[in-house]
Amino acid sequence: MKKIIATLLVSALPVFGFAAGGSYPLDKVNIDLTDKAAMQDGLKTFANYCLGCHGMKFQRYERVATDLGISEEAMMANIVFTDAKIGDHMRTPMTDEQAKKWFGVVPPDLTLVARVRGADWLYTYLRTFYADPSRPLGANNKVFDNVGMPNVLVALQGNQVIDCKQVPMVENGKKVFDPLTGAPITEESCDQLVVQKGTGSMSEQEFDETIKNLVTFLEYSANPVKLKSQRIGTYVLLFLVVFFVFAYLLKREYWKDVK
Repeated sequence: MKKIIATLLVSALPVFGFAAGGSYPLDKVNIDLTDKAAMQDGLKTFANYCLGCHGMKFQRYERVATDLGISEEAMMANIVFTDAKIGDHMRTPMTDEQAKKWFGVVPPDLTLVARVRGADWLYTYLRTFYADPSRPLGANNKVFDNVGMPNVLVALQGNQVIDCKQVPMVENGKKVFDPLTGAPITEESCDQLVVQKGTGSMSEQEFDETIKNLVTFLEYSANPVKLKSQRIGTYVLLFLVVFFVFAYLLKREYWKDVK
Protein backbone atom coordinates (compact mmCIF):
# COMPACT_ATOMS: atom_id res chain seq x y z
CA MET A 1 0.00 0.00 0.00
CA LYS A 2 2.80 2.41 0.94
CA LYS A 3 4.52 1.72 -2.37
CA ILE A 4 1.31 2.46 -4.27
CA ILE A 5 0.79 5.77 -2.43
CA ALA A 6 4.42 6.77 -3.04
CA THR A 7 4.05 5.97 -6.75
CA LEU A 8 0.92 8.09 -7.03
CA LEU A 9 2.61 11.02 -5.28
CA VAL A 10 5.64 10.86 -7.56
CA SER A 11 3.37 10.67 -10.60
CA ALA A 12 1.54 13.80 -9.44
CA LEU A 13 4.69 15.88 -8.99
CA PRO A 14 4.89 17.05 -12.64
CA VAL A 15 1.29 18.21 -12.42
CA PHE A 16 1.89 20.25 -9.28
CA GLY A 17 5.16 21.55 -10.70
CA PHE A 18 3.36 22.75 -13.81
CA ALA A 19 0.68 24.43 -11.71
CA ALA A 20 3.08 26.14 -9.37
CA GLY A 21 3.45 29.86 -9.87
CA GLY A 22 6.16 32.40 -9.13
CA SER A 23 6.19 35.37 -6.84
CA TYR A 24 5.22 37.96 -9.45
CA PRO A 25 1.84 39.54 -8.55
CA LEU A 26 -0.98 38.43 -10.83
CA ASP A 27 -3.46 40.85 -12.39
CA LYS A 28 -7.13 40.01 -11.95
CA VAL A 29 -9.26 39.42 -15.03
CA ASN A 30 -13.03 38.98 -15.16
CA ILE A 31 -14.00 36.23 -17.59
CA ASP A 32 -17.51 36.07 -19.06
CA LEU A 33 -18.17 32.71 -20.72
CA THR A 34 -21.47 33.98 -22.11
CA ASP A 35 -19.67 36.58 -24.26
CA LYS A 36 -19.44 34.77 -27.59
CA ALA A 37 -17.97 37.81 -29.35
CA ALA A 38 -15.05 37.81 -26.91
CA MET A 39 -14.47 34.07 -27.40
CA GLN A 40 -14.64 34.48 -31.19
CA ASP A 41 -11.97 37.18 -31.02
CA GLY A 42 -9.91 34.98 -28.70
CA LEU A 43 -10.23 32.08 -31.14
CA LYS A 44 -8.96 34.31 -33.95
CA THR A 45 -5.94 35.35 -31.89
CA PHE A 46 -5.27 31.74 -30.91
CA ALA A 47 -5.43 30.54 -34.52
CA ASN A 48 -3.16 33.33 -35.78
CA TYR A 49 -0.53 33.38 -33.04
CA CYS A 50 -0.71 30.16 -30.98
CA LEU A 51 -1.92 27.25 -33.09
CA GLY A 52 1.29 27.17 -35.12
CA CYS A 53 3.09 25.68 -32.10
CA HIS A 54 0.42 24.75 -29.53
CA GLY A 55 -2.37 22.34 -30.32
CA MET A 56 -5.74 21.65 -28.71
CA LYS A 57 -5.92 17.92 -29.16
CA PHE A 58 -9.05 17.54 -27.00
CA GLN A 59 -11.04 20.18 -28.89
CA ARG A 60 -12.65 19.89 -32.32
CA TYR A 61 -13.18 22.66 -34.87
CA GLU A 62 -16.82 21.62 -35.27
CA ARG A 63 -17.52 21.80 -31.53
CA VAL A 64 -15.90 25.23 -31.25
CA ALA A 65 -17.85 26.54 -34.23
CA THR A 66 -21.15 25.30 -32.77
CA ASP A 67 -20.52 26.62 -29.26
CA LEU A 68 -19.27 30.03 -30.43
CA GLY A 69 -21.98 30.57 -33.04
CA ILE A 70 -19.67 30.37 -36.07
CA SER A 71 -20.76 28.82 -39.35
CA GLU A 72 -18.73 25.88 -40.65
CA GLU A 73 -17.91 27.87 -43.81
CA ALA A 74 -16.53 30.80 -41.79
CA MET A 75 -14.60 28.42 -39.54
CA MET A 76 -12.91 26.68 -42.44
CA ALA A 77 -12.18 29.92 -44.28
CA ASN A 78 -10.81 31.98 -41.39
CA ILE A 79 -9.53 29.60 -38.70
CA VAL A 80 -8.41 26.37 -40.35
CA PHE A 81 -5.16 27.05 -42.23
CA THR A 82 -4.23 23.42 -42.89
CA ASP A 83 -5.86 20.52 -44.72
CA ALA A 84 -7.81 19.62 -41.57
CA LYS A 85 -11.54 18.94 -41.83
CA ILE A 86 -14.27 20.52 -39.71
CA GLY A 87 -14.58 17.40 -37.55
CA ASP A 88 -10.86 17.13 -36.81
CA HIS A 89 -9.13 18.00 -33.56
CA MET A 90 -7.35 21.35 -33.35
CA ARG A 91 -3.80 20.07 -33.76
CA THR A 92 -0.73 22.13 -34.56
CA PRO A 93 0.82 21.51 -37.99
CA MET A 94 4.28 21.43 -36.37
CA THR A 95 5.54 17.91 -35.73
CA ASP A 96 7.23 16.82 -32.51
CA GLU A 97 10.50 16.36 -34.38
CA GLN A 98 10.35 19.93 -35.71
CA ALA A 99 9.50 21.29 -32.27
CA LYS A 100 12.46 19.54 -30.64
CA LYS A 101 14.76 20.78 -33.39
CA TRP A 102 13.62 24.41 -33.18
CA PHE A 103 12.79 24.80 -29.48
CA GLY A 104 14.43 21.84 -27.79
CA VAL A 105 11.09 20.64 -26.37
CA VAL A 106 7.57 19.96 -27.60
CA PRO A 107 5.29 22.93 -26.72
CA PRO A 108 2.49 21.86 -24.36
CA ASP A 109 -1.06 21.26 -25.51
CA LEU A 110 -3.29 24.16 -24.42
CA THR A 111 -6.70 22.52 -24.21
CA LEU A 112 -6.65 22.37 -20.41
CA VAL A 113 -4.11 25.10 -19.64
CA ALA A 114 -6.74 27.38 -18.09
CA ARG A 115 -7.66 24.65 -15.59
CA VAL A 116 -4.03 24.11 -14.62
CA ARG A 117 -2.83 27.72 -14.52
CA GLY A 118 -5.97 29.79 -13.97
CA ALA A 119 -7.24 32.83 -15.86
CA ASP A 120 -5.30 35.41 -13.80
CA TRP A 121 -2.01 33.59 -14.40
CA LEU A 122 -2.58 33.37 -18.16
CA TYR A 123 -3.70 37.00 -18.41
CA THR A 124 -0.61 38.26 -16.57
CA TYR A 125 1.77 35.85 -18.30
CA LEU A 126 0.74 36.84 -21.81
CA ARG A 127 1.20 40.55 -21.00
CA THR A 128 4.59 40.38 -19.27
CA PHE A 129 6.97 39.23 -21.98
CA TYR A 130 9.98 41.52 -22.38
CA ALA A 131 13.06 41.73 -24.57
CA ASP A 132 16.02 39.81 -23.15
CA PRO A 133 19.01 39.39 -25.51
CA SER A 134 20.56 36.84 -23.13
CA ARG A 135 17.78 34.34 -23.85
CA PRO A 136 18.05 31.99 -26.88
CA LEU A 137 14.80 33.32 -28.38
CA GLY A 138 15.36 36.93 -27.31
CA ALA A 139 12.52 37.13 -24.79
CA ASN A 140 11.85 36.48 -21.13
CA ASN A 141 8.81 36.69 -18.90
CA LYS A 142 8.11 38.18 -15.48
CA VAL A 143 5.68 35.42 -14.47
CA PHE A 144 7.64 32.51 -15.97
CA ASP A 145 11.34 33.30 -15.56
CA ASN A 146 13.62 31.93 -18.31
CA VAL A 147 10.63 31.04 -20.44
CA GLY A 148 11.42 28.86 -23.43
CA MET A 149 9.13 30.47 -26.00
CA PRO A 150 9.43 33.64 -28.10
CA ASN A 151 7.18 36.66 -27.63
CA VAL A 152 4.82 35.87 -30.50
CA LEU A 153 2.55 38.82 -29.66
CA VAL A 154 5.30 41.46 -29.85
CA ALA A 155 3.90 42.87 -33.11
CA LEU A 156 0.62 43.64 -31.33
CA GLN A 157 1.89 44.81 -27.95
CA GLY A 158 5.17 46.34 -29.08
CA ASN A 159 8.71 45.81 -27.84
CA GLN A 160 8.44 45.67 -24.06
CA VAL A 161 11.59 46.26 -22.01
CA ILE A 162 12.55 46.48 -18.36
CA ASP A 163 12.83 50.06 -17.09
CA CYS A 164 15.45 50.46 -14.35
CA LYS A 165 15.40 53.46 -12.03
CA GLN A 166 16.71 54.57 -8.66
CA VAL A 167 14.32 54.12 -5.73
CA PRO A 168 14.78 54.71 -1.98
CA MET A 169 16.25 51.74 -0.13
CA VAL A 170 13.83 50.31 2.43
CA GLU A 171 14.61 48.06 5.39
CA ASN A 172 11.98 46.80 7.82
CA GLY A 173 9.42 49.06 6.17
CA LYS A 174 11.48 52.24 6.66
CA LYS A 175 13.68 54.28 4.34
CA VAL A 176 17.43 54.05 4.88
CA PHE A 177 19.36 57.33 5.26
CA ASP A 178 23.08 58.06 5.00
CA PRO A 179 24.36 58.57 8.57
CA LEU A 180 26.77 61.29 7.43
CA THR A 181 24.73 63.42 5.05
CA GLY A 182 21.21 62.43 6.12
CA ALA A 183 20.25 61.91 2.47
CA PRO A 184 18.13 58.87 1.59
CA ILE A 185 20.10 55.94 0.18
CA THR A 186 18.83 54.68 -3.18
CA GLU A 187 19.14 51.42 -5.07
CA GLU A 188 18.43 50.35 -8.63
CA SER A 189 15.02 48.77 -9.25
CA CYS A 190 14.29 46.93 -12.49
CA ASP A 191 10.70 45.81 -11.90
CA GLN A 192 8.85 48.12 -14.29
CA LEU A 193 7.89 46.98 -17.78
CA VAL A 194 7.67 49.68 -20.46
CA VAL A 195 6.52 49.30 -24.07
CA GLN A 196 8.61 51.34 -26.48
CA LYS A 197 6.39 53.79 -28.30
CA GLY A 198 5.55 53.11 -31.91
CA THR A 199 6.66 49.47 -31.86
CA GLY A 200 3.22 47.83 -31.57
CA SER A 201 0.06 47.93 -33.66
CA MET A 202 -2.23 48.15 -30.60
CA SER A 203 -2.63 50.53 -27.72
CA GLU A 204 -2.23 49.20 -24.19
CA GLN A 205 -6.00 49.06 -23.72
CA GLU A 206 -6.54 47.28 -27.04
CA PHE A 207 -3.83 44.72 -26.29
CA ASP A 208 -5.19 44.05 -22.80
CA GLU A 209 -8.64 43.46 -24.30
CA THR A 210 -7.19 41.11 -26.91
CA ILE A 211 -5.42 39.08 -24.22
CA LYS A 212 -8.57 39.01 -22.09
CA ASN A 213 -10.51 37.61 -25.06
CA LEU A 214 -7.80 35.02 -25.69
CA VAL A 215 -7.91 33.93 -22.05
CA THR A 216 -11.71 33.76 -22.27
CA PHE A 217 -11.41 31.36 -25.20
CA LEU A 218 -8.84 29.25 -23.33
CA GLU A 219 -11.12 29.20 -20.27
CA TYR A 220 -14.00 27.98 -22.45
CA SER A 221 -11.83 25.32 -24.13
CA ALA A 222 -10.73 23.93 -20.76
CA ASN A 223 -14.37 23.13 -19.90
CA PRO A 224 -16.83 23.66 -22.77
CA VAL A 225 -19.78 22.43 -20.68
CA LYS A 226 -19.08 24.59 -17.63
CA LEU A 227 -22.15 26.82 -18.02
CA LYS A 228 -24.38 23.82 -18.75
CA SER A 229 -23.01 22.02 -15.69
CA GLN A 230 -23.71 25.06 -13.53
CA ARG A 231 -27.30 25.23 -14.79
CA ILE A 232 -27.86 21.53 -14.14
CA GLY A 233 -26.33 21.91 -10.68
CA THR A 234 -28.77 24.71 -9.90
CA TYR A 235 -31.73 22.57 -11.00
CA VAL A 236 -30.47 19.65 -8.90
CA LEU A 237 -30.16 21.82 -5.80
CA LEU A 238 -33.66 23.22 -6.32
CA PHE A 239 -35.01 19.69 -6.75
CA LEU A 240 -33.31 18.57 -3.53
CA VAL A 241 -34.80 21.52 -1.63
CA VAL A 242 -38.32 20.72 -2.86
CA PHE A 243 -37.78 16.99 -2.28
CA PHE A 244 -36.59 17.67 1.28
CA VAL A 245 -39.78 19.61 2.04
CA PHE A 246 -42.03 16.82 0.81
CA ALA A 247 -39.88 14.15 2.51
CA TYR A 248 -40.10 16.03 5.80
CA LEU A 249 -43.90 16.41 5.53
CA LEU A 250 -44.27 12.72 4.66
CA LYS A 251 -42.06 11.71 7.58
CA ARG A 252 -44.07 13.88 9.97
CA GLU A 253 -47.32 12.34 8.70
CA TYR A 254 -46.09 8.77 9.20
CA TRP A 255 -44.61 9.43 12.61
CA LYS A 256 -47.26 11.69 14.10
CA ASP A 257 -48.83 8.82 16.07
CA VAL A 258 -45.52 7.46 17.31
CA LYS A 259 -44.87 8.55 20.88
